[in-house]
Amino acid sequence: MTLRNLPAAPEARPRSGVQCDLAPKALDAWRPELRAAAGDNPDTTITIYEPIGYDWWTGEGVTAKRIAGALRAIGGDVDVTVNINSPGGDVFEGLAIYNLLREHKGKVTVNIIGLAASAASFIAMAGDEIRIGRAAFLMIHNAWLIAMGNRNDLREIADWLEPFDMTLADIYAQRTGIDIDDIVKQMDAETWIGGREAVDKGWADAFLESDEISSAPSNRSEVILAKRRMDAALARSGMPRSQRNELINDFKTSMLGAAGGGGDTPTDMPGAVAPDLSAALRAAQDITKFLQGESQ
Repeated sequence: MTLRNLPAAPEARPRSGVQCDLAPKALDAWRPELRAAAGDNPDTTITIYEPIGYDWWTGEGVTAKRIAGALRAIGGDVDVTVNINSPGGDVFEGLAIYNLLREHKGKVTVNIIGLAASAASFIAMAGDEIRIGRAAFLMIHNAWLIAMGNRNDLREIADWLEPFDMTLADIYAQRTGIDIDDIVKQMDAETWIGGREAVDKGWADAFLESDEISSAPSNRSEVILAKRRMDAALARSGMPRSQRNELINDFKTSMLGAAGGGGDTPTDMPGAVAPDLSAALRAAQDITKFLQGESQ
């Protein structure tokens, strides 16, 4: 971080009985097909186009390990561009990524392409310069977790979590100049901030031009989004994460087997297996609709 003196974020991992998860509204609002248009130097550009944290579905995900490797490859004194379109995810992984960008010695330019929600929103605050699309959004809220235990456990978890929320509020307040008490109220209420408001109130410094944003729909992004929605529906039905992962992993394995066992991700598969991906997508959507109906 070269231009702004922002606070460091505490680094921690989830404790027993706590799991990070995506906020449902952020997942619904996310348009994964949005990308930065060609023009940025690929050698000095980092993309955050997926949920924050490891994604076993693709074997990838936006992790601190990946961002650290990218920064090492770019060089510690080199200016870097970070393009963001993410619904958020793992708050602890996000804190580590924020610290990595904050400590980078070159200038960090953040472009919010479509959505910077939850963990992605405070990652964006690490930018020396933040640019946002006019139709893009930031979303801020308190850390979104799934916790398990009795009433005493849950009280202890809430007390343990509060300093992290206050650190995030401090980051937002120092970056925007908004009073921290107002930031806390916005986080408590879960607040969506559009492009115009973001520039007017200090969340961003300038707008992205429309020709700097492109839309590139793909089977891969649609399948990932369908999987995420199915996972969220299973979570709302009360199924533990370990069982959800096992169930969807079986679904994934069956899908890859039907497609002929291609590469590690759907984008590695030849065009001939595209119908299998479409069938898998339809199946995931059908399961999601069924689960949503059951939970109502």
